[in-house]
Amino acid sequence: MANEKTGDPAVDTFLKGYSPQVRVIAVKTREVILSVLPGATEKVFPGWKVIQYGAGSGREGVFAVISPQKERVNLGLTNGAGLADPQGLLEGTGTGIRHVKLTSAEAAGAPAVRQLVSDAVRALRNGG
Repeated sequence: MANEKTGDPAVDTFLKGYSPQVRVIAVKTREVILSVLPGATEKVFPGWKVIQYGAGSGREGVFAVISPQKERVNLGLTNGAGLADPQGLLEGTGTGIRHVKLTSAEAAGAPAVRQLVSDAVRALRNGG
């Protein structure tokens, strides 16, 4: 099976509570986020059951969250409602946040997912 570890003790500890399948999806999703923005801040919020990613410090810099579920991982994009989504991956009805349901490491690593993360970072940097 693909790698279930990240090398970050806080992230690995958080993900221990999930199945190996979910851990693999979460680790792949993390790799995609950090490959798009290598300097992204990463913070685990165990109570909220998310790993948050930002471009710099502060809440206004947050562009993505990984939210492990029982059998999948939700990738939340804070400005997802304003992103182009030609593959129709984004779900949700909020005014800002949208999420992608990822059910495999392959899905997490798909070019369309990488593009959404990249567009989310770009939108954040452009002020929304």
